[in-house]
Amino acid sequence: MRYYRLPSREQGTDSESLVVVDEEEDAYNLATASDDLGSFTELARAANASDRFIDAIARDRIPDANQCKLDDTERDALLPVVPDEVWAAGVTYSISEEARKAESGKPEVYIDVYDSARPELFLKATPSRTVGPNDSIGVRGDSDWNVPEPELGVVLHREEVVGYTIGNDVSSRDIEGENPLYLPQAKVYDRCCSLGPCVATGDVIEDPHDLGMSLAIERDGEVVFEDETTTAEMATTCETLVKYLRRHNNLPETLVLLTGTALVPPDTFTLNEGDEVTINIDHIGELVNDTVVV
Repeated sequence: MRYYRLPSREQGTDSESLVVVDEEEDAYNLATASDDLGSFTELARAANASDRFIDAIARDRIPDANQCKLDDTERDALLPVVPDEVWAAGVTYSISEEARKAESGKPEVYIDVYDSARPELFLKATPSRTVGPNDSIGVRGDSDWNVPEPELGVVLHREEVVGYTIGNDVSSRDIEGENPLYLPQAKVYDRCCSLGPCVATGDVIEDPHDLGMSLAIERDGEVVFEDETTTAEMATTCETLVKYLRRHNNLPETLVLLTGTALVPPDTFTLNEGDEVTINIDHIGELVNDTVVV
């Protein structure tokens, strides 16, 4: 199933709705079935408390939930899950290793990581720095080389994988390339990450390492870059990344782990304010964001 977070349609309220789309492509507002199912995290808590899968809880409540339009759900989607933290992995695809070597004056650092059993993991974003679909991603005003990085996101609740989403790990490549110690500044800043449009569970994503992924960047009504790949190109599995993230690390209740990118625009490309970035991953959907300078 796929889970979306939507603003409430009731006037005078700032509450939100959790909408589930089932196997028949019918959409239901779970918040109308229970006040305790207003977010994906609340649904995950209910599943954890009853020792059941998230989709089983949703199926039980669908008969009591109001049906809604799928088109409205996909158009109005907010950040699907509000994670306590967003983490990211680097150099998990061969093309990202090549890009990191090209941008850096110390390429041996990235060669060592790509060939190592231990992956590169870093804290990417906090909730205040994370945006959802149709919101603006940010590029740093002190950087001349900014790029989107489309990635499969693994959603964890209480350290267990409960679903997948799309992530955009926006990065300042010139800052990162100047010195590896500048990585936090290249990665963590206002609006540096977007997630969405939904959380897709294992019923939808049978194999996270067999998903088509595409990136398109539009500027002034014209496509200035587009490419596609597959998560089968990952050199490190999602299971390995999660295993290392858990090591000696007290994870928060809800977390998203981005798994690296295989779609890298050419070295001559940088994001401009107003650019529209569209990322598509099979069975999850389409994450669209415009761009602002922060």
